[in-house]
Amino acid sequence: MVLCHDVVANGVRLRKGQQLERGDVPMLRAAEWTELHLIELENGDVTEDEAGPRLAAAAAGDGVVVREPSAGHWPLVATRRGILDVSVGALRDSNLLEGVCIYTLFAGRVVDSGERVAQAKIAPLVMPERTVGEVERIARGSSGFVSVRPFEHRRIGVVAAESLAAGAAARVGAALEEKVAWFGSTLLQPAFVPPNAGALVAGMRVLIDKGAELLLVAGSKPMDPLDPCWLALTQFGVSVERFGVPAHPGSLFWIAWHGTLPILGVPTCGLLTQASVVDLILPRILAGDRIGRAELAELGHGGLLTRESSFRFPPYRGADYARGEVNHV
Repeated sequence: MVLCHDVVANGVRLRKGQQLERGDVPMLRAAEWTELHLIELENGDVTEDEAGPRLAAAAAGDGVVVREPSAGHWPLVATRRGILDVSVGALRDSNLLEGVCIYTLFAGRVVDSGERVAQAKIAPLVMPERTVGEVERIARGSSGFVSVRPFEHRRIGVVAAESLAAGAAARVGAALEEKVAWFGSTLLQPAFVPPNAGALVAGMRVLIDKGAELLLVAGSKPMDPLDPCWLALTQFGVSVERFGVPAHPGSLFWIAWHGTLPILGVPTCGLLTQASVVDLILPRILAGDRIGRAELAELGHGGLLTRESSFRFPPYRGADYARGEVNHV
C-alpha cells in the first residue's frame, strides 16, 4: 500500500507517496494518528517513484538530462547552451492522459548549460503503468519532448559606418566580444569606416576575406533611401529581405543574405543596449535558423520588449545579472 500523508514517530518519518513494507508496521503503530489514508495498489499500478523518472526520461531529448527529484518533481536540465526546442503537439498529447504532468519553458528560449528546461511528475500518487507506457510511446515518435539545439561556432565581423572616439569604439568592441564569446563564436577585429558606400563595401570584403561567416553592419540610417549602407548593399549584390521589425527596442533592424552569409543591420546604439531585437535574432541564426521576412514579422507577437520580457534574452553575465545585460558601461 502507498501512504497518502506523512507519518512521524520517534524522529522517524514515513513520507507521503512511500510504498509501505512490513518492516514499517512497528513504526506506524508507534505514531500518533487517528486516521491512516492508504492506496492499495492494483495489478498494473505504479507509484510516483517509478512513474516520475520514466516520464522525465521519455521527455528528455538531445541536450537534456534528468536530475534528482525534489518533492515529487523530476527536473530536466540542459547539458549545453542553445535554443530550446519543444515538441508541442506530442507534449499536449501526453498531458491529455490522466495524471500526467510534464511542463516546459517556452519553445525558442535561449538556455544555458545546467538550466532547468522542464519538469515531470504525476498528479496522483499511483497511476496505471499503461499510462506511463503510452507517454513513452508518444515520446519515441518525437525523440523526446524537449531538446537543446546547440549554437554553431561562427566568425563574426562588424562594420561600423561612422567614426567613433576611442572610448566609444572600445565599449562597442567589449560589448560585442562578451556577447559573441557567450555563444562560443569568435569576433573579428571590428572595422570602423567612413560613411560612404565604397568604404562599406571594402570593409565587408576585408572581413569576409578574413573568414567572417556573419556580418553586423552598424551606423546606417535606414529611413534614408540614399543612405550609403543601402548603396553599399546594392554594389555588394545583395537585397534586403526586410527593413523594419515589429518589435522595440530595435525596430530599425534589417537583415540581408549574401548566399549563406547573413548580414544584420543594427544601429550603433543597438550594439550597446542591454537587450534588443538583435539579441532575439542572433541566437537563432547561430543555432542554424535562416531568418527572413516571415520570421521577422512573427516578432510582432510579444515584440514589446519590456523588462518583463528579459527571460527571452541570453544570460550573458550569468544568474546574478539581468538576462541580456552586458558589460558596456
